[in-house]
Amino acid sequence: MTALTIDRILADYDRLGSRLYGERVSQSQHALQCAALAVAESAAESLVAAALLHDYGHLAEAADDNRPDVDAGHEMIGAARLGEIFGPAVTQPVALHVAAKRYLCAIEPGYLEALSPASAHSLALQGGPFTADQAAAFASLDGFADAVRLRRWDDLGKVPDASPPGFDAYRPALRRLALPGA
Repeated sequence: MTALTIDRILADYDRLGSRLYGERVSQSQHALQCAALAVAESAAESLVAAALLHDYGHLAEAADDNRPDVDAGHEMIGAARLGEIFGPAVTQPVALHVAAKRYLCAIEPGYLEALSPASAHSLALQGGPFTADQAAAFASLDGFADAVRLRRWDDLGKVPDASPPGFDAYRPALRRLALPGA
């Protein structure tokens, strides 16, 4: 496996990011919209990066991405891959954003019904809404609040005609957030 770099991540979005993934936007459009939403809420730079990169696992798992009946665990694939160059402030929200969806479905009235068809379909593959015990366990995790914020941007970042800033706008922040030697 090739060493991951920021340039490689951005090249992957350039090469594979035009693919749709069940929503009305491409992977790249979705990533950029989520990051712009995080910026609009004055999120920490690390959380903006997590919003930008939260679905990177879909690009890294390209071989399984064409199987809509399988959940390949893109959140864990992405967090593990991104962990080669970023610390937990970036990778933890990425790893937890699917669990945050399951959590919100369990605790927030109307959340499940408001999911996009693609998110509802993936929810079923991901284990469905949390039980009360699972929701309580999730809410006790460090970083749970950031994962929930990220999940809300994930839900909103699906506007077909949006025109957020491009990836180059985030390159300096990604470089600042990279682990020493990465």
